[in-house]
Amino acid sequence: MRHMMIRSILAMIWAAGAVMNGVRGNMQMCLFYLLLCGLCLAAAYSIWKKQKQQ
Repeated sequence: MRHMMIRSILAMIWAAGAVMNGVRGNMQMCLFYLLLCGLCLAAAYSIWKKQKQQ
């Protein structure tokens, strides 16, 4: 459970960074942060799904 929460929090931080870079007009870093956010969310979802099956 702890790993899922940590990865979810990291995903929120990366999403906030993506929004800030999008507002500033730095689209390259915005897309990079969105990619990191998606990876963290995918990892958290897979952990959640695995725990749900047990």
